[in-house]
Amino acid sequence: MKSLIAQLRVAAEKHALYRRTRDEIAGMPRRVALDLGIFPEDAERIARKAVWG
Repeated sequence: MKSLIAQLRVAAEKHALYRRTRDEIAGMPRRVALDLGIFPEDAERIARKAVWG
């Protein structure tokens, strides 16, 4: 069983990854995002799924 500290560390790392991913998608030029088939408005949903499944 993981210690509480280890669980908190993993949760903090995942949240930081979520924020970075969300910000990258949201800040992407619209043309690039559309070429990739994504919408910057969906940044939160896409980042959430990428990090937590």
